[in-house]
Amino acid sequence: MPAEFRVSRRAWTLAVCGAIVAALLAVAALVPLPFSIAVPGGTVNVLGNDRGKPVISISGTATRKTTGQLRMTTIVATGPDATIRLGDVLDGWFDEERAVLPRDSVYPVGDSVEEIERHNLADMRESQDDATAAALRYLNRSDDDIDVRLRLAHVGGPSAGLLFSLGIINKLDGDGRGGDLTGGRTIAGTGTIAPDGTVGPVGGVELKTLAARRDGATVFLVPKDECSEAKANRPEGLKLVPVTELKDAVSSLRALSTGKGEVPSC
Repeated sequence: MPAEFRVSRRAWTLAVCGAIVAALLAVAALVPLPFSIAVPGGTVNVLGNDRGKPVISISGTATRKTTGQLRMTTIVATGPDATIRLGDVLDGWFDEERAVLPRDSVYPVGDSVEEIERHNLADMRESQDDATAAALRYLNRSDDDIDVRLRLAHVGGPSAGLLFSLGIINKLDGDGRGGDLTGGRTIAGTGTIAPDGTVGPVGGVELKTLAARRDGATVFLVPKDECSEAKANRPEGLKLVPVTELKDAVSSLRALSTGKGEVPSC
């Protein structure tokens, strides 16, 4: 076979393969992908008000005046019916303030926006009940004489559980020594909570640290299993404190407020 024919055939083969790859990329750029794009969301001080109403209201017992802030953090993700294409995914991968997440990890239940909203609100209500149970259990207080009401408008999901529990503890007992659990600082964090005080992982930690620092936090409480994610995008000036149980968070905040004792770090 002449050399010229072999070269021409090789070039033709490469051209065909290149055309196929280009066609596949063009199709991929147009086909919707099963991802969500998330960015840092708002934060709310659970010791204060949200839309003019207290986030934590306690009756049936004396409460204390608090200082500092305990900020729960959120992310904002594209909706379950949003169209995400290859270009959006590539942009998200190269932007530190955006995250590309599997859609099923953001919206694990439901096919419609309405179903997902109902599920998230149910998760929030359960989280609030668990947060109250965990806080009162930690304080060895009975819920027979104490009425705790938690209110957070337009926020769903269970990831504020840890901060709710800490807020209840701070309003009832502070640091247990007459001081404030925050030490006057702006503390932020995230994590689910079980009635026994176990802290569980959540999504979007690397974005929540950005939201926390943006809103003035200097300390961020993070589920221990998610330390690596939090460290990957940790903003300057934000200390990451790992927690596995409610009592870990309380002891770390006490150590920070008094300057005594060891404070773990991611």
